[in-house]
Amino acid sequence: MAQQSSEMVVGAPLRYGGDRRAIARELAAEHGGVAHRLALAQLGIDRFGVRNEVAAGRWFKVGRHTVAVDSPQLGAVAQRWRAVWESGSGARLDGASALLAAGMTGFEPPVIDVSLPKASRVHAVEGVRVHLPHRLSPVVGAGIRRVASEIGMIHAAQWAASDRQAALLVCLPLQQRLTTPSRVQVAWRDVLRSPRRELLDAVIADVTDGAHSLGELDFARLVRRIGLPAPTHQAVREGPGGRVYLDASWDDVGLVVEIDGGHHALALNPIDDALRQNDRVTAGERVLRIPVIGFRLVPEKFMAQVRHTYDLLRAA
Repeated sequence: MAQQSSEMVVGAPLRYGGDRRAIARELAAEHGGVAHRLALAQLGIDRFGVRNEVAAGRWFKVGRHTVAVDSPQLGAVAQRWRAVWESGSGARLDGASALLAAGMTGFEPPVIDVSLPKASRVHAVEGVRVHLPHRLSPVVGAGIRRVASEIGMIHAAQWAASDRQAALLVCLPLQQRLTTPSRVQVAWRDVLRSPRRELLDAVIADVTDGAHSLGELDFARLVRRIGLPAPTHQAVREGPGGRVYLDASWDDVGLVVEIDGGHHALALNPIDDALRQNDRVTAGERVLRIPVIGFRLVPEKFMAQVRHTYDLLRAA
């Protein structure tokens, strides 16, 4: 059962506790161990049956509508269902919570984000952060109510605790194939106001357009800032696999810098990158790889490495 209706038919009450416990356990298994009272009633487990199981210590009330079957300790999936059921009419998971429900891994938010229609009556739920946007994003997919992954990604990045976390929440959904670059670009164009407009403009371009979003002029500006001579851009090398083009190179010291766009973490790209780098190393060059997101977040740290490596090679 994906979501509750306000007009559910109540089934005939079950006479035997063993029957209702088996049915409730099967229903709760679809929601991480919790069930909605209306869904229980539809299957013949009325409020008196719920009351008896709670009094016996077999079930547990964990909200106005939510009943935990077997254990009051709620896992992540059960907590998300409770958040949607308990926060208010029309609630749907949003931000990082919507991404996690869609299958994202590698991030654990401190709260569950839900969005409700602006006119909704909000019910406070521990561990849940409620948003009342002017324009509510539609629900997508089956199962728990949630916004589309590209919408959740953009909201998660805007609500993130730091710029670094915001960049992570842009990268993960694309790397894990929860959405596509074109969908992200369309969704971002619809955003009129953002507290991280400049950062997200750059990061979203980085992960949807690849390394091309960090142009030669951007890198040249950073190089000048640390006092190095201008490198050769798109230098040509002949390798075992044919001709390759390097993002930046200082031929006088044998230093190569490769800037990895967001696409480099996908599919077979890491294999191709490793072969390409190893070819340059075996040819006697030193290669530094820099993720383009790193340039957006901590450019000074990466450029310090470039400067230090250049100085070491020149002194050798």
